[in-house]
Amino acid sequence: METSRRKFEKRVWLASPCMHGDELKYMKEAYETNWMSTVGENLNAVEEQLCKKLNCPYCVALSSGTAALHMAMKLAGERVYGRPEVGHGVLEGKRVFCSDMTFDATVNPIVYEGGIPVFIDAEYATWNMDPEVLRKAFEIYPEVKIVVLVHLYGTPAKIEEIKEICREYDALIIEDAAEALNATYEGGYVGSFGDYGVISFNGNKLITGSSGGVILLHSREDADKVRKWTTQAREEAPWYQHEEIGYNYRMSNVIAGVVRGQLPYIQDHAERKKAIYDRYQQAFLEAELPVHMNPYEQGKSVPNYWLSCMLINREAMCKQVRSEREALFITEPGKSCPTEILEALDGINAEGRPIWKPMHAQPIYKLHPFITRKGDERAKTNAYIDNGIQDVGMDIFDRGLCLPSDINMMVEQQEYIIEVIKDCFR
Repeated sequence: METSRRKFEKRVWLASPCMHGDELKYMKEAYETNWMSTVGENLNAVEEQLCKKLNCPYCVALSSGTAALHMAMKLAGERVYGRPEVGHGVLEGKRVFCSDMTFDATVNPIVYEGGIPVFIDAEYATWNMDPEVLRKAFEIYPEVKIVVLVHLYGTPAKIEEIKEICREYDALIIEDAAEALNATYEGGYVGSFGDYGVISFNGNKLITGSSGGVILLHSREDADKVRKWTTQAREEAPWYQHEEIGYNYRMSNVIAGVVRGQLPYIQDHAERKKAIYDRYQQAFLEAELPVHMNPYEQGKSVPNYWLSCMLINREAMCKQVRSEREALFITEPGKSCPTEILEALDGINAEGRPIWKPMHAQPIYKLHPFITRKGDERAKTNAYIDNGIQDVGMDIFDRGLCLPSDINMMVEQQEYIIEVIKDCFR
């Protein structure tokens, strides 16, 4: 392995914003017209254009994707269990099924509302929720009525299979499509398949508002509820009247100006992300590296390629050990591991990341149920080591990593990153 490498003068990021100029025009318009709060033409335009783009009848722009997930959880909970007493979450003591391979923002709103997350293992075919495991989970907990499904890294899950299972058990679906704007499954945009959908405009997403998100809805009644709840649940009265718990979750008209300026570039950004993914995949195939890119159902789904990720073949893994906060590895000829590659990338001033550590393995959720194809594996978190990969999510976490996927990355920079990765396997 090379001991000295040239460094990029400016850091190559995992995923950074790509701005075009229209964003500033709409922000300036908000400033000049003095619509600086949570109403205004930018907000109206964002909601209208996203409804049209995603073929979804209602959309409400909020301060973050997490806020949108929280409101989706609240809507689903009230629909199933009714309005709670003040001071109690709508899911108080109720179990909710949730994708295990995700960021904790997916899971936390369940807990905000007093619910108990039950984690559903991933599958290798998409790295998303395994429909077979979901069915197993319903056999164990048939009373569950809400499923939170993630489209990881912009790759659609097997949404039709999951919808069919949920129909059998009369369960609602919340689609966490925070990372998956513009991704499609059998021609439909993800986020619009479930009862509620969520998109994020965080700074590293396909398009950005610097922050912000939207909730996608299928009824005016739900849209009206969200608008009310997210403006402190004020009642229609000449004074401040409150009969429900409210939140300050509405997107500002200024942030909406950034999103509005980004909206025309959704397809352009997705195509540039795909080109990055394709270059990695082609180069790794030509070099016969013992790795695979993050998969998707070809012929059924089209990812937005938000992040290009890599999974190292099991037999090509060098020795690697991770504690709760640190990782160590031992170099071996012809082998590598995520820790070694990430260190090599950082050494040339490029940012990679580990795959999301599964939620069932997070200390905060270590006592919550975790379902695999063999049932509840809570007592056997690392069972895959000795029992034929029961715990798919942890296996992907151990062997996978997110590669630099920045739209602003030049082809020459990506080519050098590829060479550095190849060098790790020499």
